[in-house]
Amino acid sequence: MTDAVRFEVLGPVRAWRGDVELELGPPRQRAALAILLLQEGTPLSPSQLVTALWGGAEPRAAIGMVRSYVSRLRHAGVPIESAGGGYAIRSGSVDVTEFQRLLSSPREALDLWHGTPLSGVNGEYAEAARERLIQLHFTAREDLAAADIAAGRHVDLSELIAEQPLRERPRELQMLALYRAGRQAEALELFAATQRLLESELGLDPGPELREMQRRILAADPSLAPSASRPSQLPPDLPEFVGRVSLTSALSEALTNPRAPLPVIGVEGLAAIGKTTLAIHVARAADFPDGQLFLDLAESADPLSELLHGVGVTNLPASPSERAALWRTRTTGRRLLVVLDNARPGDDIRPLLPGPGGPAVLITARRRLYDVPHAHWTKLGALDVSESVALLAHLVGEDRVASSSAATQELATRTAGLPQVIRAIGERLASRPEWSMAEALRRVGRPAPGAPARPPECQAIERPYESAVAELTPWQRLAFERLSAFPRFSTATASEVLDLPLQDTSLLLESLVDTHLLEAAGSDGYAYREPVRLFAESMQPHRNRPMMPEAAEVSIETPLNGPGEAPYTLSSAGPSGGMADALA
Repeated sequence: MTDAVRFEVLGPVRAWRGDVELELGPPRQRAALAILLLQEGTPLSPSQLVTALWGGAEPRAAIGMVRSYVSRLRHAGVPIESAGGGYAIRSGSVDVTEFQRLLSSPREALDLWHGTPLSGVNGEYAEAARERLIQLHFTAREDLAAADIAAGRHVDLSELIAEQPLRERPRELQMLALYRAGRQAEALELFAATQRLLESELGLDPGPELREMQRRILAADPSLAPSASRPSQLPPDLPEFVGRVSLTSALSEALTNPRAPLPVIGVEGLAAIGKTTLAIHVARAADFPDGQLFLDLAESADPLSELLHGVGVTNLPASPSERAALWRTRTTGRRLLVVLDNARPGDDIRPLLPGPGGPAVLITARRRLYDVPHAHWTKLGALDVSESVALLAHLVGEDRVASSSAATQELATRTAGLPQVIRAIGERLASRPEWSMAEALRRVGRPAPGAPARPPECQAIERPYESAVAELTPWQRLAFERLSAFPRFSTATASEVLDLPLQDTSLLLESLVDTHLLEAAGSDGYAYREPVRLFAESMQPHRNRPMMPEAAEVSIETPLNGPGEAPYTLSSAGPSGGMADALA
């Protein structure tokens, strides 16, 4: 597929196809291209192009020259269409279009600026277009300064004031910045100087916004005081974080995507597979100069109030809808990252989403949430063997790992790449420095049922699985336990073991895949990760399993879902005979 052409007019007029810059010819020809680009797809006739290029002082052969410019630009690769008796450019991307779209996020918009717009293009039309773009550029710089002041960052608008001495908004913002820095006298002197300048140059008084700023400073208006300091609520990153390089990069890019009005990224995965750790790592690496908010939804009694407190709101509105509206107002346009950890089905995420134009949201959940607007989800998988070995090396030392490579590889393989398994075993080995890796391979692991003692690492490994199983319905738990006799199995095998129809069995297995306690393996296969399978297997002799419902007690409304989810249902009237009788 041919690469689209990218055009720049916020500086010299240039164009690229892929990584190759197109040769656009002499200045007047570039000017013709710029004029067509600024029409945003509206056709211009040759005579209109002549007027725009020469402004009434065109040479006798101007029409022919315009046609020659168009022909040469087409030959260079510029997609100029013939339309409506004239010419138009309707494909490709133009930086000025993107700049105007991003004006609500001034930091991103200003990154597109490359100097004086339409540099090297002359004529009345170009001058008018250039002046319009320069004014938009000033507005974006002012908006950025306003956002920085609101975020508590130091701002100096002296350069902007010098460039546009009669423009009042930079002076108003500079007065506010000075006042917040404790320099009230300088803020008032700036107003007096502005008043003298406007009277001398224009015979006018300062406008209402500037006069209102002076009045509020004189009155020491409490609303002018700086808001809460930049929030920085992230827990510390793990020093031994390993792997996930490409995923970290992809998530960071998605969170800072300037084309998304509000990036919302979800990370789902098995309990304790590292979702929170990854979220913190990504959040610390991403560029959010206005701060980061971190909220554990499993622990928070009032998430929205906590978020509002995090951005400096102390007097909360009474109603939930007013609080949600205030939260969006306070966050719109701010480069702020909100991490919502441990989201569960049934959590109402919508009121917690900030306003657009700057913020981003990163959600972690054991199960994907299907009712979050704008959300794009990714499943977090296990570490590969090399990453597992690297994590072990962080925990027990490089020399110890290198001394027995084969044993280390085998130990890493047995962990199935699950970080909490690797960490628990690594910490166990760190407490036994006299064990070689081969000895460790023999000693660590889950003991057989009925063993007189249980190694301490088992509790650390299995505690997250216990909490995940606690959220299962009786049917899900029964399937999770009974199918653990098979590391890998088909729907037909599960149907026979559970004594359920194939359709109900498939629905039940897929619900376990949604919890990540099972993995899909091919089109009709399922598998456990080995540490999860061993845990499921251990539940049968040592735990009180839920009784299998009698046939008369099982209706089509028997839920397969977890708390807060729309119910799955079984069409069967209940198990009867065979394996099911043995389980009852």
